[in-house]
Amino acid sequence: MRNIMLGLFFCTQAATVFAQQTYKVSALKQAPPSAASAAIRELISQEGFRIQDANGQNLADIWLRKSIPASEKPSGPKAAVQFPFLADGELIGVLQYQSDGRDYRDQQITKGVYTLRYGLQPVNGDHLGVSLFRDYLLLLPAAKDQTPALPARKQLEAKSALSAGTSHPAVLLLQGAADDASKPVFPSMVRDNEKNTWSVAIPLSILVKGEQQPIVQPVLLVVVGAAAV
Repeated sequence: MRNIMLGLFFCTQAATVFAQQTYKVSALKQAPPSAASAAIRELISQEGFRIQDANGQNLADIWLRKSIPASEKPSGPKAAVQFPFLADGELIGVLQYQSDGRDYRDQQITKGVYTLRYGLQPVNGDHLGVSLFRDYLLLLPAAKDQTPALPARKQLEAKSALSAGTSHPAVLLLQGAADDASKPVFPSMVRDNEKNTWSVAIPLSILVKGEQQPIVQPVLLVVVGAAAV
């Protein structure tokens, strides 16, 4: 019983420390790292976003794709999918962890450079209760993902699992974000007190097939914290 109580005490202390931590995001006037292939970098913006903790320690840098292909104009969620206009496996951007990070499943992700690709959580009993919607970004090691072409689903999951060194893909929860005047400007950090997570609010540039100009799609990407289940 004493060991159980001590374990609960330390878990509570850790949660308290996490809750007190704050994060910030700023513009990063720096090109994506050379660890990403030339074919990938050609599609990525030359400026990104830097996420830091309250002490100024760099957590991660994110660069977004200049324009992301879409099958239709964004018009809200369809069932449990928030971004049905995105193709499974679509390249969204590049992320660089400045030190070891963790994904939404609380898997450790080694310091390094990763591509970000859109994907949907499988509909099965293993994922019940993880999130309301199925949309995620999968992390793939940049060295293993060198072309922007859409990978087959099995290949997408297998390469993403290499990021965590497990049998499960490495994922970051992707959510919609309102773009009205009452919401924070982009980029910004948004805390979910209930879920004990921090998200970066960033605008995706969506290019609908047949259109000339991209559409701004605000999103929240959970970069700190994990699912409770």
